[in-house]
Amino acid sequence: MHHHEDIEKYARKAAMYDLLACYYKYTEPNKHMMYYQKHYEYMKKLAAAEQVREQEETANVAMVRVFHVSPNAPAVDVYVNGKKVLQGLKYKQISKYLKVPTGQHRIDIHPSGQTTSPMLSEMVYILPSLRYTIAAIGNANNLQLLPFFDNPYVSYGETKVRFVHLSPNAPAVDIAVKDGNVLFKNVRYKEVSDYMKVSANQKLGLEMRVSETDNVVLTVPNVRLDSNKSYTIAAVESVKDTFSLEVILIEE
Repeated sequence: MHHHEDIEKYARKAAMYDLLACYYKYTEPNKHMMYYQKHYEYMKKLAAAEQVREQEETANVAMVRVFHVSPNAPAVDVYVNGKKVLQGLKYKQISKYLKVPTGQHRIDIHPSGQTTSPMLSEMVYILPSLRYTIAAIGNANNLQLLPFFDNPYVSYGETKVRFVHLSPNAPAVDIAVKDGNVLFKNVRYKEVSDYMKVSANQKLGLEMRVSETDNVVLTVPNVRLDSNKSYTIAAVESVKDTFSLEVILIEE
């Protein structure tokens, strides 16, 4: 019997015995207790069946979000297996997480409002019970998907951060605390660093340097990382200047 059928059966039984228990509450205490106990037993079965169903549903889906990082691409609509799931996603925007069943899926990306000649059509295999960010990177005429796993979970009171390099015209870079230690070393285009624990609830000044040099290509002041949160720092191209960088702080 499927869990859905179990849940319906247990809910009906629990409701029936609750009615009987209430009916005999003041006239026949022994029957009241007997039916109340049966009601309680079926409520426990109902709770257990719902928990199993939730676990199975979680085990068969992943949480996926899309990050538009193609500087010369227009706003886009995203389709999964022919169904529109996102509309009007603009450059530097990241979607909310979407539930996607495990397995292989066709992802099509169209200029927003159009349905013919997708900018990209690609098969992606989604593993269960994980969180993904899928970045749409590169030029509009050569769009690519870069999937990477997210891990938003942190211990109480802690904060962690990682860095992803999504600027094709930038060299490998180091991310450092201003006038201080390097946090992430020699990160190249399309690479995603490991997470690192950092001090929570403080404002940091960050520098992006050409890897293994003191040549600062971007300064990012007053970056606040709150406790009990996980962050991704993404380096992307500025639309104002092909060789200019900017940073997006993404909370997970």
